[in-house]
Amino acid sequence: MAGHFEPIPGGGAAVALDEVEISILRSLAVQLLELIGPGPGGADGEGDPLADLFAEGPSEPPTDPVLQRLFPDAYGDPESVPDDQLKEYSAEFRRFTENDLRAGKRENALAMVRSLDALTVGGESGAVLKLSADESRQWLGSLNDLRLALAARLDVIAEEDTDLLYRLPDTDPRKPMVMAYLWLGGLQETLVETLMF
Repeated sequence: MAGHFEPIPGGGAAVALDEVEISILRSLAVQLLELIGPGPGGADGEGDPLADLFAEGPSEPPTDPVLQRLFPDAYGDPESVPDDQLKEYSAEFRRFTENDLRAGKRENALAMVRSLDALTVGGESGAVLKLSADESRQWLGSLNDLRLALAARLDVIAEEDTDLLYRLPDTDPRKPMVMAYLWLGGLQETLVETLMF
């Protein structure tokens, strides 16, 4: 079980994680939450839930490359599409969907943090994380978002870009990020296989 998810009764999944792995996953999830930002009501949670439900999102794409990867334009890249009508459609789609997309990604990342915080770590051996079927789906979404975020920072766009990562020398400053990217890919792959079991 170490390093990969396995199915458990009831449709869930389990994985053994050591203290370092727990710390890395939690840190990455918290960074993702910070990047996504608070919901329409703000960080204090004092917003009006009804107003938040009908709040319009942004119509412009984000400037951060990670957020561009997490919240892409529905009708292609407006900068590369000369059609003003498509740009308008993309802006409208973003305005009415991005808040919900952000909320879903935020919930997935929060579920990851909560489940990691609930673990009782036993010495150097770590702990076994057990997820329900619903929690597994949230983890899958969050693992995907984390990989997309790291891919954006590493300029991974195509399969060939990933192949180049395997050949980076150990002295390359991107190496720790590459190792996290590849490790998250392995976790994601075994979680997908578990959910299809």
